[in-house]
Amino acid sequence: MFEFIKAGGWLMLPIVACSLAAATIIFERLLALRRARVLPGQLVAMLRRWTEQGTVQLAEAEALPLHSPLGRIVAAGLANRSRGRAILRERVEDAGRHVVHQLERFLNTLGTIAAISPLLGLLGTVAGMIKIFQIVSVQGNSNFSLLSVGIAEALVTTAAGLSVAIPSLLFYRYFHSRVDELVVRMEQETLELIDLLDARPPNQEPPP
Repeated sequence: MFEFIKAGGWLMLPIVACSLAAATIIFERLLALRRARVLPGQLVAMLRRWTEQGTVQLAEAEALPLHSPLGRIVAAGLANRSRGRAILRERVEDAGRHVVHQLERFLNTLGTIAAISPLLGLLGTVAGMIKIFQIVSVQGNSNFSLLSVGIAEALVTTAAGLSVAIPSLLFYRYFHSRVDELVVRMEQETLELIDLLDARPPNQEPPP
C-alpha cells in the first residue's frame, strides 16, 4: 500500500486525507441516521397511543427517550403546550429545523470530498504527464524506467481519486435520501402532536 501511495506522488497525500475523512463521516452517519435512533420505537408507539386516545398523557412523557431527534421535537411541543397554537407550532418548527440541521451534519463535507477527489486525481494525471514530457525533453523516450515514474503517477492518482469519489458520492446521495425520509416521518408525528396539544380542552391542561 505504501508503494502504491508513493508511486502517486505528493498529490496522494490530500487524496488519502479525503479518503480517511470520507470513511469517518460515512461510519458516523450510518450510526447517527439509524431509524431506531432518530425515531425510537417506544416514542413512536406512545405518540400513536396518544393519537388514538385523543389526549396527551404527560406523566408517560417523563419516561420517553426525549434525547432523540424526534424526542427533542416532542419535548419542545410539551414545553410550549399552553402557549397557543401559533407559538406552539413556531417552537416545534424551530426545534425541527435544528434537528434537521443535525441530521444533515457533515453531508456537505462528504459531498465536497466526492467533488474534489476526482479533480485531485486529474491534477495528478496532469502532473504525471508534465513529468513525462520533462523526461522526454531531457533524455529522450528510450529510458522506459524513467518514463514509468510519470506514467505511474498519472494513473495511480486518477485511480485513487475515483476510488474515493465514487463511494463518497454514493453515500452522499444515500444519506440525503435517508434524511428526507426521516424528516417526512418526523413531520407526520409532529403535526399530529400539535393537533393533540392544541385540541386538548382547558380542564385537561395540567399545571406547568
